[in-house]
Amino acid sequence: MDIKLINIGFGNIVSGNRVIAIVSPESAPIKRIISDARERAQLIDATYGRRTRAVIVTDSGHVVLSAIQPETVAHRFMSGKDIKNSDK
Repeated sequence: MDIKLINIGFGNIVSGNRVIAIVSPESAPIKRIISDARERAQLIDATYGRRTRAVIVTDSGHVVLSAIQPETVAHRFMSGKDIKNSDK
């Protein structure tokens, strides 16, 4: 199995094989998912103090907050632009 790593901004990387959803944080249900993950200690804040623009949900139940747009994360995910190709 090939491991795919996705850059989510500021040098942070997530495993593309574990991603279930990449969503915007504005809706009430997503805010509840973030709150529940925080209570379960499964929230990873990779925003570096900036505004949350994308919420990444993994198959392990972890929720990752990113400061880059969901479309940008999805484009990196779909294009195969992983950590090995990011220097090109």
